[in-house]
Amino acid sequence: MKRALATLLFLLPILMGAGCDQDTPSPSDGNRNMITDNSEFMGDTLVIKIGSREFTGTLLDNPAATAFRAMLPLTMNMTELNGNEKYFDLASSLPTNASNPGQINAGDLLLYGSKTLVLFYEAFSTSYSYTRLGKINDPTGLAQAVGSGNAVVTIQLK
Repeated sequence: MKRALATLLFLLPILMGAGCDQDTPSPSDGNRNMITDNSEFMGDTLVIKIGSREFTGTLLDNPAATAFRAMLPLTMNMTELNGNEKYFDLASSLPTNASNPGQINAGDLLLYGSKTLVLFYEAFSTSYSYTRLGKINDPTGLAQAVGSGNAVVTIQLK
């Protein structure tokens, strides 16, 4: 009995996850902004045109991004919202796999619900859930390009 109790006390911390780095989120945690390599990116390069500015972006490798890719090229009159994003309601729904990213980054291209394409131009914390589609690789100057009102945005494959 003592031996069984000692074994249980020895194994309990292991079974409870002690020794695991609980501070390091994994992609399955829903904190997708912590991904440090491009392993989940398709490699498809996007060209995002806003006025006279042109940005490059990258699509993720997921069903929603694949369906979005099939819609390109796409020119949209994106509506301003909250001083941090532009959105456009797509003609048809895309597959979803929404999760809360916790942190939105400038240049994130996300899907809200199944039909609302959102381009974020400011970073902030969020409690909303989105399906990730891709990102602008270098969002420097993005906020100035989209301006404070609605913006005409063209997204196409390079």
